[in-house]
Formats: sequence, C-alpha cells, structure tokens
Amino acid sequence: MSASTVTIPAMANAHSHAFQIGLRGAGERSAPAAEGADDFWSWRTEMYRLAGELDPDSIRTTGERAYAQMADAGYGSVGEFHYVHHQPDGSPYAEPNEMAIALAEVARAHGLEIVLIPAAYHRGGWDGGDLPPAGGQLRFCDPDVEAFLERVDRLRTWARDRPGVSVGVAVHSVRAVPASWVAEVGEYAARHDLVRHVHACEQRRELLECEAEHGCTPIELLERHGFLSARTSVVHGIHVSERDIALLARSRCTVITCPTTEGNLGDGYLPALDYRSAGVPLAIGTDSQVRIDPFEEARELETGARREGQTRHGLLAATGDLWRALADAGRTSLGLDGPPPTIEIDPGHPDLAGVTSSDLPLALATCASAAVVSRTAGGRLVEHG
Repeated sequence: MSASTVTIPAMANAHSHAFQIGLRGAGERSAPAAEGADDFWSWRTEMYRLAGELDPDSIRTTGERAYAQMADAGYGSVGEFHYVHHQPDGSPYAEPNEMAIALAEVARAHGLEIVLIPAAYHRGGWDGGDLPPAGGQLRFCDPDVEAFLERVDRLRTWARDRPGVSVGVAVHSVRAVPASWVAEVGEYAARHDLVRHVHACEQRRELLECEAEHGCTPIELLERHGFLSARTSVVHGIHVSERDIALLARSRCTVITCPTTEGNLGDGYLPALDYRSAGVPLAIGTDSQVRIDPFEEARELETGARREGQTRHGLLAATGDLWRALADAGRTSLGLDGPPPTIEIDPGHPDLAGVTSSDLPLALATCASAAVVSRTAGGRLVEHG
C-alpha cells in the first residue's frame, strides 16, 4: 500500500439478493450439458433449490459472506431485495420478519447501511389464470396483499430506532403478483413515502407473458397502476421499447442495472445509451453475487454501452465521473439522504499506478478493481492477499 490514500464516495449497492452467493459454481451446473437450452429459467430452478434450504441461521451465514465482501470491495450501503420470507412450507416464522432481520443485523455488523426491501410475491405466474406457487416459491408468497403489507408495517416498526437500517417495499415482478397488488403496493409506498422497487424487462418471455395477460409491456402496466415515480427503481430494464424509456424518464424513475449478473444469466445488453439520452439515471447492484466488485460493475456497464453503440462516447464521457454518478443514483434509489459514506483507495496500487489525480475519475470506471480499496466505509483497513 502506498503512503497516501485518496478518499472517494462509497458505492451504493442498489440491488442485492444476499443468499444467492450460495449459487456460485452451483448455478453453472446445467450450462455445460444444456446444449443451448440453458437460460435464466433453468438457472432459476437451482435458485429455488437453494432458497428452499435456507433457515434463519443459514441466511445469516450467507449474508455474512456477501456483506463482508461488499464492505471490502467499496460498497457503503446495500438495498436488500428480500423475498425469502417464510418457512419452506410457506407458513410464517414466529417472528414474521426473522429472515430479513437476520440480514439487517449482519449488514450493520460490517458497517453497511442497509435498506430492507421486502418484495410482494403471490403466484407462480399466469397462464390464463394465476398459477399456484411451486417448490421453492412457497416461502416467497403471501395469501393476500394485506398480509404482506402488515408484515412490512412490522418491519418498519422494528427498524425505526436502529441507525443505518431503513425499509422500502417492492413488487417482485409483474409475473409474481396480480395487477391489483401493483396498485396497492404503490399506494402504500406513496402513503408512507417509501422507495419502491420492481424487477422488470429482464427476459423477453416476461414481455410475452405480460402482453398475453395485460395487453401491454411491464413498464406500461406499472405506469397504468401508478407504480412509477421519482421514488421508483426498475431493476434490469433491458428489453424496453422507446415508449417504455419515455415513461421511465417522464416519471423520473431510476434503472438499476446489474451487469455481472445480467451477463452471467445471458439476459442481454442494457440500452444504456438510450437511457443516457433520455436522462434516466442508472444505479448498479450485485444481484446474484456472482461477482462483488463495484469497479467491475461500472466497467462492465461502460464497456457494454460502448460496444452496443460502437463508440467510445459512452456513460463516462457523458458524466465525467461515472463512479460518482452511479453512487449518487444508488443512494437516490435507496432513499438515503445526506452525504454518502466514504472509502479510501490506494492510488499506488498497480491498477492505478501512474494515473494522475485529474484522470483518477476516468480510471475508476475503466481500470480499477476492488483491490484498490484500502479502508472500508465502516473504517476497517482492508488486507488484500
């Protein structure tokens, strides 16, 4: 480590499923033998298996792994999009928020601000009618929206006097709930001034199913039911139309992109340059935890935009400091007020050696890795092996 360090804003991890760190390696099992048939939907089967095995102790253990890596990598806050609510048979725990509370306690122990974002989930999908939840989905689901919102109320009460812990709310996706839930969750969020998140437009099959059920795109459905606002974040937003982007821009929504996960799952390319042109802010998340490195997420986002547009005038050129732009958008997405926590980086690390101070913001988005972090947002010195 060099004698001097540089202080920069810690990154906001706007979208995390901490338990999915347990899919590392295991999530790739079907890929070698699938002969082209392996995709998000086959990966999801392995995710359901993992989710079905969790209990409060094991979700705490996996949270420990994920959050320790986040802190060391330069994240200072995390939005935990949480849907493993109940016991494997779908019945509630004695403390209905036990799984979420376990994650919050672990994140705080590692110096991370955490926004718990419990997600509404009710069905296995739609095929001319609501499909019942199957397998691992049982523990995600609530019988009605009132039961879900009652649990969110309890979680907000628990978090109220705990520094560094806050609560938002989510609809898991338009395929996981009826349209009436979208409206009711959005109204609840507006009434209590909460941030609201939703997975949308990650897979083309999702668009086909939404068109069949509702006669519109997922973004149009969200707009129709009042879910879009400046307090709304759409996670992924890959397969979107010009109209979808215009609706997101008009509503002042944030799009959360998770480049390493989206690449791992073969989701497709984010239309980043279109979002840039429309003025839609972008934040980043670790999602499935296939990688936990905000510098890598920023670089993947930038290089993906350049490849798509066959240009070097991407997001970095538009912002001048992509790291700070992503950190600011992430905090807005999570509803975090005030200045961000800071981290220290080592400008003498080989990733950054020889970079001038004026070029450092450019290098953070193109050349750096988590190995440059020397002190976490929680104040801990990082020892890299």
